[in-house]
Amino acid sequence: MLFDATVRRELARSFGATLVVILTIVITMMLIRTLGLAAGGTVNPEDVVLVLGYFALGHLPTMLGLSLFIAVVVTLGRMYRDSEMTIWFASGLGLGRFVRPVLGMAWPVLLVVGALLLFVWPWGNRSSDELRARYEQRSDLSRVAPGVFQTSRDGSRVFFIDRASRESAEAHNVFVLTRQPPVESVVSARSGQLLAEGPDRVLQLDDGQRNEIDSRSGVRTLSSFDRYRVVVGETAVRQAQTASPRTVGTLALMQQPTPRNRAELTWRFGMLLACANLLLLGVGLSATQPRRASNWNLLVALLAFVVYFNLINLSKAWVGGGRYGMGAVMLALHGGTFVLGLALIWWRDHAAVWRPLARRAAA
Repeated sequence: MLFDATVRRELARSFGATLVVILTIVITMMLIRTLGLAAGGTVNPEDVVLVLGYFALGHLPTMLGLSLFIAVVVTLGRMYRDSEMTIWFASGLGLGRFVRPVLGMAWPVLLVVGALLLFVWPWGNRSSDELRARYEQRSDLSRVAPGVFQTSRDGSRVFFIDRASRESAEAHNVFVLTRQPPVESVVSARSGQLLAEGPDRVLQLDDGQRNEIDSRSGVRTLSSFDRYRVVVGETAVRQAQTASPRTVGTLALMQQPTPRNRAELTWRFGMLLACANLLLLGVGLSATQPRRASNWNLLVALLAFVVYFNLINLSKAWVGGGRYGMGAVMLALHGGTFVLGLALIWWRDHAAVWRPLARRAAA
């Protein structure tokens, strides 16, 4: 029908423009955050683009849902202000009739959101965590640039290397300052190497000397060594005993229904249901007065989105803490929102039909 095609075309244009704006804002914020992580030593600077891509994929379902919601509110709100709604209502169409073209435009996006939440979301989180873990498991010496002082992750050691080998973890002309109050030691060696021995990482220095100072007693100790070994951290190859539910596939979460896994499932399925419910809320919240210059309905819609999104995160915490069951939370939150959306559309239809009749009768 002409009506469905017209509404779908207007919604598609508004959705595309809104998605571009939201993507630009969010990706810019993510880029700043990722650069901050790289500057702080949490992320490898060479992997900034990959980490940014994983972050974007993780937040893409939220951005798509918000873009759909804003597109519905803005498009139907414009039709109200331009009196197009008055024409459609006079033709015998109610506000509920707009639900079909809205769903007709949005169902491909909802499929993409479902695929992102159920499959891409855990893969992106797992890949991002692996990148961080690989970078954090690198030796402190491998991150030291020749001729530059570098502090270890815990801040207890300062390294300096005259020149280093890029092919291995070996270094030459090594300087290490260690602070373990009340003892402060300075170790210099001709060469150094980081080794993995069981659960520990051992720094092996060859042909050097150690100068140790006790700040309490004032005792100074100077010793020379042919080989000096010190434990600097846990092994670089370590697997987490329990993986985070954010990195586990949806089918695996369903096969192991622990409270944490059910909480993650509550969030994933809840986000998908929220995108569908927001379409109904958008249809109901788009109503505005044609003579009103301000766009308060959009502000109210954004406030509703923020509240709904926070309730989804809160429901995840409730299920994870064992306070409520997964089914009860999803039925109360998303079922209640669905009923609220239908009631809002019915109330708008009722107001659009009966208010003119009441005014005519009063006149």
